[in-house]
Amino acid sequence: MQRGYDKPLYILPFDHRATFTKNLFGWEEPLSPEKIEKIAQAKRVIFDGFRLAVAEGVPKDRAGILVDEEFGAGILKDAAREGYLTACPAEQSGHDEFDFEYGDDFARHIEAINPTFCKVLVRYNPGSDTGLNQRQINRLKTLSEYLHSTNRWFMFELLVPATPEQLRKTDNNSKKYDLQLRPQLMVQAIEELQKGGVEPDVWKIEGLDKQEDCQKIVAVARREGRSRVGCIVLGRGENDQHVADWLRIAASVNGFIGFAVGRTTFWDPLKNFLNNQIQRTQAVEQIGNAYKGWVDLFETAR
Repeated sequence: MQRGYDKPLYILPFDHRATFTKNLFGWEEPLSPEKIEKIAQAKRVIFDGFRLAVAEGVPKDRAGILVDEEFGAGILKDAAREGYLTACPAEQSGHDEFDFEYGDDFARHIEAINPTFCKVLVRYNPGSDTGLNQRQINRLKTLSEYLHSTNRWFMFELLVPATPEQLRKTDNNSKKYDLQLRPQLMVQAIEELQKGGVEPDVWKIEGLDKQEDCQKIVAVARREGRSRVGCIVLGRGENDQHVADWLRIAASVNGFIGFAVGRTTFWDPLKNFLNNQIQRTQAVEQIGNAYKGWVDLFETAR
């Protein structure tokens, strides 16, 4: 199996666990079986919105969902049976340091779910603690080698949160950090991960405000024979306008194959439904329309 995935890829991610539990429902762990089922049913609303968007014209072979095993195992099974692309996270939720959700048992869970992509979310800043970075690389290399040896695709969500020193350099302004420092730190992070033996097929990265920065990301992702590796842009819970700008910029760069926009797509409709402000069918329709809107925007901008 040749490494890399370079076909169009439009992901609706709803693998949020701690975010859902605390921010959407206001619950603390441990969760009762009834609460777990309520979260699972809420995620079904998002999945039905995704299905609706495909029924209304989103190309099925480009459409995918990213959902967790804990609350979405049934959704993953249904999606696979219905022929959609699927992705499932392998990381513990809500932790700053990457570790496996199921510890040394990670392989058995991946094999049981059998997603199109195994996904990890990793916070990695080259300016952070070197011990932390090396520990993460060691675990990620183990996963990367396992996925390659079993012919599974690897999706890597890279977040580069600012260190206190980097924030000071940009006047404690996160927008300045995003514009001035983050793009080069992302390039450096990808290089360090590659050198450590971590080889994703798809890099899922934070949006960039300049086309040339997107080009630099693709160049490092595809360096030294990695010519089929793809990049997708994530939404980071930003407002519609900011996400739209990021998608247009990314779509104009060869090597950016799609996006993964979650909270910006589903959060408000889902919250309104859970608060009994709209009907379930309305929430499904609003989520489907929003997801299809991102697909149409990206395809038009390519």
